[in-house]
Amino acid sequence: MARVFKKASRNGQLVLYLGKRDFVDHVEHVDPIEGVLKFDQSALHGRKVWLQMTNAFRYGCEDLDVIGLSFRKDIWVHHIQLYPPAGHNPAITPLHEALLKKAGEQGHPFTIQIPTNLPCSVTLQPGEEDKGKPCGVDFEIKAYMAMEADNPDELIDKQDICRLVIRKIQYAPISTGPGPKLAVMKCFITSDKPVHLEISLDKEVYYHGSSIPVKIKVRNESAKVINKVKISVDQATDVVLYSADKYTKNILNQEFSETVEAGGTFEKALSITPLLANNKNKKGLALDGKLKDEDTNLASSTIIRPGMEKDILGILVSYKIKVILVSGGGGFLGGLTASEVTGEIPLVLMHPKPKA
Repeated sequence: MARVFKKASRNGQLVLYLGKRDFVDHVEHVDPIEGVLKFDQSALHGRKVWLQMTNAFRYGCEDLDVIGLSFRKDIWVHHIQLYPPAGHNPAITPLHEALLKKAGEQGHPFTIQIPTNLPCSVTLQPGEEDKGKPCGVDFEIKAYMAMEADNPDELIDKQDICRLVIRKIQYAPISTGPGPKLAVMKCFITSDKPVHLEISLDKEVYYHGSSIPVKIKVRNESAKVINKVKISVDQATDVVLYSADKYTKNILNQEFSETVEAGGTFEKALSITPLLANNKNKKGLALDGKLKDEDTNLASSTIIRPGMEKDILGILVSYKIKVILVSGGGGFLGGLTASEVTGEIPLVLMHPKPKA
């Protein structure tokens, strides 16, 4: 175990220990959360010790909760009574044993199973003026002392609460299908003969930060000269949990000075690399769930397994590549004389599975 994640309550009477904060959704199952909670029984004074695992969707400013407006929706909540013992007897794993050595005699092991139908962690990039927790889908483990697991009338001292945010993530599947392909036949404005455009990718899934070669084939039957090729990438974010909001953010625009003469042909792979580093100031851009003080990247594409309900996923993320063939646009009139032929194909961005 290379690292231990430790979080204590304000009074130090509750201490959470985890061996990792990223838990992988393998489609068929999700990595179990194996941890240890350290507490002093003499500090309970008749209260019980609880663990609460929450998957929630935050879609508004945390500050507005105080005026009676709730901008948080719990997707899944799970409680475990850790003390006095009430039937939670996890099988002790090597990770438990290592964490118990760190916690000492007051450590109590626990295991939480995350259902496979829950969304992965997604954060919406805040603006410079935004404060508090960002909007998005998150997972949180909370340990606390209370008489009951969830009694709204019971006041729980904040000193007796310990919280730790974790992430549920997905890796690209080992076996993937063929890359997308599109063939279109369109005419430039004022042209009666078409342009044939083919766009394709070598594979179905690309990794964050990797170069993406976009294969382009053109047969220009028009009388116009194509003097520029533009490639753009858009991120579409579909907020499905509380409304039908769907919005698109452009994350890449790149121009290539390629020429296709009238009656000519063109075939080439033009490479692009969408990166969060070039989009740091775009409010509302979907990112992979962010842990405090750690870097993240553009959100991975949402993979929907058969039979899943979209509504429970909170935020659906997808990408598309657009190729634009441009004719004209130079001289005094500039863009007023330009004419375009466009085509779009989907792009799937994910993380590679780490080597064991």
